[in-house]
Amino acid sequence: MIDEHFPDEAVRRVVATALDEDLGPQSLDVTSTATIPADQQGVAHVVARAPGVLAGGPAIALVLDEVAARTEGATPFASRPELDLRIADGTVLERGDVVAELRGPVRQVLMAERTVLNILSRASGVATHTRRWADALAGTGCTVLDTRKTTPGLRALEKYAVRCGGGTNKRMGLYDVAMVKDNHKIAAGGVGAAYAAIREQFPDVTIEVEVTTTAEAIEALEAGSRFLMCDNMSVDLLRTTVAAAREWAAARSESVEIEATGGLTLEVAADYGATGIDWMSVGGLTHSSPIVDLALDLV
Repeated sequence: MIDEHFPDEAVRRVVATALDEDLGPQSLDVTSTATIPADQQGVAHVVARAPGVLAGGPAIALVLDEVAARTEGATPFASRPELDLRIADGTVLERGDVVAELRGPVRQVLMAERTVLNILSRASGVATHTRRWADALAGTGCTVLDTRKTTPGLRALEKYAVRCGGGTNKRMGLYDVAMVKDNHKIAAGGVGAAYAAIREQFPDVTIEVEVTTTAEAIEALEAGSRFLMCDNMSVDLLRTTVAAAREWAAARSESVEIEATGGLTLEVAADYGATGIDWMSVGGLTHSSPIVDLALDLV
């Protein structure tokens, strides 16, 4: 089960914002209120209309909780719909699979419908895309990473979805890993100065240095970094850089982690993974994943 790491509090905030958008300041669904009696009960299924990898299932309960809280007293015969979540996050879906069953007041079910589907479709799309990368890298010893190129407000959910798809989270933000890029080198006066400044102020933080050539990789190692991000390198240059970095580290009985990024596609993922890198970061996992089509049907 992957959902033991589900980011409940972050998703609660997403749910609240989504329902604010959908129901407005009066928490009102004018169509359902006008057409469905307050005491009408029913059963609905959340159904996969396309194959994919499920992510976000625990969010269904959070949406139902929030809808119930917003409609308490407005529908005197209603209670929170019961939820039977039938498929765990990280599971491969086939078209027609019933992800969850909802039983209870139909008004509440339909008020929750779009928020439930938007969250599940988006998260499952990220998980599905990530699984393609994980499969492409299988056997290479390389693991796919996400980036900070996430939808504002959805970072915790999207990074959770990456884990559901078989990827790994790199850093959650600017606060937990230092990444020295070209602008930092320029502003600080070089990679050595940038590394030293970070290490002095934040002695325990992991420091990664972006490099574009083999010479820059060795310079970063000599400055103290043991985590290299090789940006926009060809397969041949990356292989040469990895070999040089491993040789440098081995001569000092040390180890180095190496990541590749920039311009990568599924078609070349295995070739890059076979160069000896540890990680491959792909912004597209979170900024360019198509949704998985899911629906909610009354039965």
